[in-house]
Amino acid sequence: MRDRMEKTLDFYASEAHAYATRQRLAEKAILDAFLKHVPERGSILELGCGGGQDSEAMIAAGYDVHPTDGSPELAREAERRLGRPVKVLRFEDLDETDAYDGVFAHACLLHVPRADLGAIIARIHKALKPGGVFFASFKAGEQEGLDAFGRFFNYPSKDWLRSVYEALEWQSLAINETIGGGYDGRRTDWLHVTAVKAA
Repeated sequence: MRDRMEKTLDFYASEAHAYATRQRLAEKAILDAFLKHVPERGSILELGCGGGQDSEAMIAAGYDVHPTDGSPELAREAERRLGRPVKVLRFEDLDETDAYDGVFAHACLLHVPRADLGAIIARIHKALKPGGVFFASFKAGEQEGLDAFGRFFNYPSKDWLRSVYEALEWQSLAINETIGGGYDGRRTDWLHVTAVKAA
């Protein structure tokens, strides 16, 4: 997985400042839907925090947020925004058990090769406390490949993605289809997944 991620991480390294300082506010509707599952002042791991906008909003709402990113350059940008350390963490290096009330992974797991995604989601499942909530979003498609910037995407279908999640025990699992955009400014079909770990 590391080899397929290197070019994607190279993009984020070279574009870190522009990416982190672009006009992007925390997406309130997405955050609100996620946070309704998290207890007051609950512990949240954010994977792929990018510029830190979503972590900033969750911290302001009183949650115990642990922001991380796989790119050292983006982690530094997020640290500047948040005024606190941001851990550099690759998805495959997550190794915690029953640690978080929620895991928030907005527009980051979409870079994981399909062959590796099940194992990454299993790591996240393990890191969640029983009853913990996991949100992730993916650009929808039919086969993995590169975008115009040379970034790798897994582009899953709804049915394929559901089959990956259903290999684990969830109390509930919802996959919503939405239309939005991305860094490239193009219309994008998204899959938003909210899964609650079995208690």
